[in-house]
Amino acid sequence: MRGRRGVFGVVGGAVLMAAGALLATAVVKSPAQLAAEAGPPAQGVLTAEVERRVLAETVVTRGTVVADQSVTVAPPGVVTKLPLKAGDPVAAGRLLAEVSGRPVFALRGAVPMYRDLVPGATGDDVAQVQAALRELGHGTGRDPKGVFGPGTKAALAELYRAVGYAPLPALKDGPATVKAARDAVRAARWALEDTETPPEPAAPAPSSPTAPGSPGTPAPTGKPAVAGSETGAGKGAGAGKGVRRERERALEALREAQEGLAAAEAADGPMLPAAEAVFLRGFPARVAAVAAQVGATVSGPVLTLSAGELVVEAYLKDDKRQLLRPGMPVVISSELAGSDTRGAVAVVAAERSPAPQPPGGDLGYRMVVRAGQPLPAGFAGQDVRLTVESAATDGEALVVPVTAVSAGADGRTVVTARAADGTQRRVEVRTGTSGDGFIAVTPARPADLAPGTKVVIGTAPGAAAPRGAGR
Repeated sequence: MRGRRGVFGVVGGAVLMAAGALLATAVVKSPAQLAAEAGPPAQGVLTAEVERRVLAETVVTRGTVVADQSVTVAPPGVVTKLPLKAGDPVAAGRLLAEVSGRPVFALRGAVPMYRDLVPGATGDDVAQVQAALRELGHGTGRDPKGVFGPGTKAALAELYRAVGYAPLPALKDGPATVKAARDAVRAARWALEDTETPPEPAAPAPSSPTAPGSPGTPAPTGKPAVAGSETGAGKGAGAGKGVRRERERALEALREAQEGLAAAEAADGPMLPAAEAVFLRGFPARVAAVAAQVGATVSGPVLTLSAGELVVEAYLKDDKRQLLRPGMPVVISSELAGSDTRGAVAVVAAERSPAPQPPGGDLGYRMVVRAGQPLPAGFAGQDVRLTVESAATDGEALVVPVTAVSAGADGRTVVTARAADGTQRRVEVRTGTSGDGFIAVTPARPADLAPGTKVVIGTAPGAAAPRGAGR
């Protein structure tokens, strides 16, 4: 009995050891087995939901905030005063610099100075000066628009007094010329008055009565006196004609003297030299740069002014330029300020802008964007992001990822809708605006596609074959 029990024990132990080894082989795995089993599981079809929203096609580029107008100030002479520095604001009527002792000031206007303006001048540039003077509170009286008359002279003199300088005279000897003209009028008036005063009659010579035929008495001839002969009546008529002639000549001389005085007074007065006024389209302006020093002879720009509203300037390559046109809405994004401002494309150049360096290069096609509201002055010089909406759906539309759309051999454009049970069906659609990876679609049968419908955008490797061919 004891022998049998020993045999059974040995056999039982062997069985238990074999079972343990088998269990260990089932649980314990090698590193290679673990790596193989850790691979990605097989994936199914990739889908996305149909959405209903406004879809916009956008073009994103970068631009720089600059002033709408940049003007260099470079009057000839020697710089004798520079009251401004870079970054200073500039108001209308402000003294910008003094060159050779003469002022240079800013006025509002769109037309640059191209000639000296003197009394009697006419034109649109005169009208611009008149408007600028009135804006500063210097009325131009009854002068017609565009005529440099007495009112404009008085207003210009007031402006120069306000900036602390005396205006240059239009004529160097103007006061002397006016005085001489006034003296001539006075002399002509006196001469006319002399013709109006009748001369005093001369006293008759004394004579004694003589008898007819006595010595000294002419013998009667019996003929009447000839008119105009040296008789009393003849002498009176001739004297009257001479007086009238003298008066007419005196009147003509007075008229000529008065015309000369009017011309002298019209030409006399202050002038506005072209070098002393800088016209800017808008205020406040800013000093962008100061390039000269007091005492230097002007050989280039003394100051550079930035004026007008701030705009964004960008340069486009061919592919983007073809997509953009004036009027398109733009979002101006400042990363520094953390703000977005809406605006619109104002200009898209038709020709490339040449680059200063290297010679022969170009910057691209210049685009100008104007903000809907004035950009803060602190934006000047900033690099900003421009998001241009080049196209958009007319209101909300059904949109799907671009990868959901395909074209069949028959030329029809379709998307593949996938039901919850995995079945798929092809839906014919008409495509529209695309942007940001999406495209607007209109189903041939409206009931075939709705927001929330899942559409196939791709198939992962190892995916099971789709069930249910679409229509």
